[in-house]
Amino acid sequence: MPGEILTHAEMCAREGVRLRRGMNFRVRVGHSVLLMSARPGAPYRDRLSEDGTVLRYEGHDAPPSLRGGQDPKTLDQPLHTPGGRPTQNGLFFGAALAARAGEAPPERVRVYEKLRPGEWLDRGLFLLTDAVQEHDGTRRVFVFRLVVVGEEDTPAPP
Repeated sequence: MPGEILTHAEMCAREGVRLRRGMNFRVRVGHSVLLMSARPGAPYRDRLSEDGTVLRYEGHDAPPSLRGGQDPKTLDQPLHTPGGRPTQNGLFFGAALAARAGEAPPERVRVYEKLRPGEWLDRGLFLLTDAVQEHDGTRRVFVFRLVVVGEEDTPAPP
């Protein structure tokens, strides 16, 4: 329920999966999950609009296995794994482009915001409406745009 504060264990129980990363594409039938943080020192530049209705969510960095010892903040965020499979960035990016082109409905995404270690705020259900790749001065990053859904549209938990 939006506005509810949860522990990590409660959040995982609600979603029916252990959430270990920030981007979780279609973890449940009907929606994906994003974990965000707008706290000082957060590793990504996630931002909610002042009224809480629009989320700018930054994609995720290359995993350690793809970094070759380099600082991840100097490497382009990956769209695919070395084997050609889409990363979480790639899955969300593809869904956003399909929605923008009218080829698919927007992906429904439950968003949780980290308040402090072990404490999360349910920000509610959003629609993934767009995505772009931007150059941040050092590298290419994915930026996703999500718009809040009215709670009357939220499916009941299974």
